[in-house]
Amino acid sequence: MHALSKAGGTRLKELRTARRLSQLELAFRAGVSQRHLSCIETGRAQPSREMLLALLEALGATLVERNDALLAAGYAPVYGHRPLDAPELRPVRAALEHLLKAHDPAPALVLDATWNLVQSNQGLQRLARLLGLGALPVDGSLNLLRATFAPGGIRGLYLNADEICGETWRRASREALHVPELRAILAELAPHAEPFHVAAPAGAAASAPPVVTARLASPVGELRFLSTFTTFGAPLDVTVASLRVEHLFPADAATWAALSAG
Repeated sequence: MHALSKAGGTRLKELRTARRLSQLELAFRAGVSQRHLSCIETGRAQPSREMLLALLEALGATLVERNDALLAAGYAPVYGHRPLDAPELRPVRAALEHLLKAHDPAPALVLDATWNLVQSNQGLQRLARLLGLGALPVDGSLNLLRATFAPGGIRGLYLNADEICGETWRRASREALHVPELRAILAELAPHAEPFHVAAPAGAAASAPPVVTARLASPVGELRFLSTFTTFGAPLDVTVASLRVEHLFPADAATWAALSAG
C-alpha cells in the first residue's frame, strides 16, 4: 500500500463523511463503482489526478479542500491562491467595484472566507456614520464576526439581535465546516456568542416571515434592511471563490431617505 494512496484516500473519506454521503451515493454521482471508491479510500488503489478531481467535484469540495486532497495524493494543486491585489485579479476587483458602486446609496460590502471586510461602497460607510461607528477599514483588518459577537460589539445596535445574530452564527458555523481558519474564529467567539448557538426551534421556519429583516437603532430612527449575497460563478482561484458581496436593501421608505440624505 503506497503512503500517498493511503493519505489521499483518507482525505477523500474525511470529506465524504463530513458531507454525510455514503460511498454508494458518491460513487453514483461520480460514475464509478462503489468497490473502486472503497479501494481508493482505503489506499488499495491510487486514483488518477482526473479521477480524484471528479470525485472532489461530485463531493462539492471547496477549492482549498481540492488542493489539499491533491497534495495528499501526491499531485500538484490545481487552483491558485493569489492575493486580492495581485495583477491577475484586476478584472475581479473591477467587477467588485462596479457591483458596489451600482448599489449606492444602499450599503454593499465584500467579505472573504473568514468574514473580513475587504471592500465596501459609500453606502456602507454612510450607514456606519449614521450608526456612530465612524469610517470602517476595508483592508481586511475588520472581522465582522468579531465586531458582532465580541464584548461591546455591534450586536447591541440590533433591535432584533436574537434573530440576526442567531442566523449569522448558524451561517458562519455551516461555512466553518470547510474553512479551518473560520472554525478557529468561532471557537474564540463561542463564549461571547453562547445565547446564539442554539438551532432555530422546530417549526420556526413555517411561522417566520419569508425574509429576515435586520432592524438597527440609530439617532435618526430605526433602519431596516434585507440582504442578498453575490458570488463569482465557476471560480478557479481560492481567493476569488472565497469572496462574496453582501447587498443591503432598505426595507422601507424611511431607511431609503436616511441613506439618501446622509
